[in-house]
Amino acid sequence: MNQSAPHLTTSPPTFTQLLSSTRRGARLARLLTVSQLRSWGAPQDLTERAEIVVAELAANAVLHGSVPGRSFRLTLAFEAFPGLLRIDVTDARGDRWPQARPPVSDVPDAVLHTGGRGLSLVAAIADRWETLPYPPCGKTVRAELVSRV
Repeated sequence: MNQSAPHLTTSPPTFTQLLSSTRRGARLARLLTVSQLRSWGAPQDLTERAEIVVAELAANAVLHGSVPGRSFRLTLAFEAFPGLLRIDVTDARGDRWPQARPPVSDVPDAVLHTGGRGLSLVAAIADRWETLPYPPCGKTVRAELVSRV
């Protein structure tokens, strides 16, 4: 009887919600993120950073990734140890991938007054971010945040 016990792997808790591609849907994504992270007992620093990242990614999904009649998806996955949060925002516009802009100090004032800071903000706050295809025709912008406490 020298059998070892089977190792069960557990996946981190996740939260997924489809939201309307409207300003109200983007606001709801931010509010749901804060509520869910608090229910998971996530550290306050992580929750505050996630709120900003989700607000920016959801706004981009609504402004640049929407297709009439299609929603966007918010997915959160939180690993309490080591304090890692993965944020996925998926929209229907796989043909329009986000482009990182130069640092805010290098952007002319005229551009700053018309937008364009969102992904620079995400890049500054997130520990890592990337864009992935979401077949058959969408994309997912993924950001990862690690707790600093």
